[in-house]
Amino acid sequence: MRPTSSEGPRIAFFGGSFDPPHLGHIAVAGAAREALGLDTVLFAPVGTQPLKPAGPTAGFEDRVAMTRLAIEGEAGFEISLMDAPRLAGTPNYTLDTLQRLRGELPAGCELFCLMGADSLVGLRQWHRAAEIPFAASMIVASRPGQSLSDLKALLPEGLRLEDADCGKTQSTVAMRCYSIGDRTGMWAPFYLLPGLAVEISASDIRQGIRSAFQAQPQDGEADTLRELLPAGVEGYVREHGLYR
Repeated sequence: MRPTSSEGPRIAFFGGSFDPPHLGHIAVAGAAREALGLDTVLFAPVGTQPLKPAGPTAGFEDRVAMTRLAIEGEAGFEISLMDAPRLAGTPNYTLDTLQRLRGELPAGCELFCLMGADSLVGLRQWHRAAEIPFAASMIVASRPGQSLSDLKALLPEGLRLEDADCGKTQSTVAMRCYSIGDRTGMWAPFYLLPGLAVEISASDIRQGIRSAFQAQPQDGEADTLRELLPAGVEGYVREHGLYR
């Protein structure tokens, strides 16, 4: 499906801690790829998240390595180092990253920003949040426990949302289409994937690994990993003793 008129490559930036990357991340990216006809989804582990000063549990290199393993063999999924730690130790801001990424992409490329509903809920707190939808068209994937019944209430101040026609599609992924506008009269597409119900969170995985390892250092840990992580990530976590 191509809801907009661009004929260039369609690329989605998918940022996050990926601490660790899990099957939920793969499901979200796969649904967005099918629903929007994406050519590439860029998985971008973040160096420093401004709203999480404690930082991730695993180091950046480990998270990059695990993300490479998680997306191995997935058509159109690629790793991106656009959100790598900065030399000065300053936070990584999504708007800055999207603007730099757009400057490096070929002319005619259509850029999207893929995120989960939990990120949208906190969007108002992000750096220059009202500018993000116009740097890259937003794709928001639903998540169990996160209500998206009132999208307008979640948007940064000064933005408004109107229903839009998704056009014809053969995708089996449910999608709702909107137009998002600001006070200057700018408008951008906004896409919601409301039908995803992947009940996986990285924090629950980390806690599950710790609990399983303490109770049954071998079998319990292995069962927890197999249910929630891609096989390559499972092996990496066990080999490097992460999250114990």
